[in-house]
Amino acid sequence: MPRFAANLTMMYPDVPFLDRFEAAAKDGFKAVEYLFPYAYPSADLEARLHDHGLQQVLFNTPPGGTDAASFALAWDQGSRGTAGVPGRETEFRCGFEQALVYANALDCPRIHTMVGLRADAISVEAADAALIGNLRWAAEQAAQDGRDVLIEPINLRSVPGFHLNRQDHAHRIVEAVGASNLKVQMDLFHCQIVEGDLSTKIAHYLPTGRVGHFQIADVPSRHEPGSGEVNWAHIFDTIDRVSAECGWSGWLGCEYNPADTSAGGTSRGLGWLR
Repeated sequence: MPRFAANLTMMYPDVPFLDRFEAAAKDGFKAVEYLFPYAYPSADLEARLHDHGLQQVLFNTPPGGTDAASFALAWDQGSRGTAGVPGRETEFRCGFEQALVYANALDCPRIHTMVGLRADAISVEAADAALIGNLRWAAEQAAQDGRDVLIEPINLRSVPGFHLNRQDHAHRIVEAVGASNLKVQMDLFHCQIVEGDLSTKIAHYLPTGRVGHFQIADVPSRHEPGSGEVNWAHIFDTIDRVSAECGWSGWLGCEYNPADTSAGGTSRGLGWLR
């Protein structure tokens, strides 16, 4: 069975964020991820991880801005990253440097670098050029601390205007950058909506060594596995088989909204895992 990490931004919505670490550990999770750490001192997050025997395996760069207050404001105003947005290079570098501070404090091995939205006036080529330039810089910075940098294709139904939507596009960017610590975050929810054919894509991309992390949620409602159209038993078997063949040993982040948001609903919805 693959290794699963609880996404604390989306799971356990009935519990205050800092208490979700304990809730995840009680449900048997050994690792966690979430969108952003920046609203909390790194020492507080580190203590929660330590107290509950959890690993931090992923979080995102800021969506925009230059400090904790403007990071939150940027998200609320609809910004979804700056890595692929020409003209926002200063924001990107400031945000990435802050992400590295947290990654080092939390011993988190990978950072999802949010690509961002592409305005109609910006060409695909211009956005790609900005993205490649920013990622070359970020990968170099992260390599000094032994961290991986990830980019994620996201479907346009969930995030209209997002620049990066397909696996092949993401892998072309990774190849163009040419850094060994730059990888693709393969979110199977987004991949199913945009492309489908999940088993074939897992078998094709995982052996390349350029997939750094998976995320899962069922389609179409983004609830737990077993609530929608994906054959998760087959998908998990595929990941197990291909991982064994190519030596991949990463994590699957459970980035889904529990169908039951009442008290204890996340735990009751883990039948798919048990």
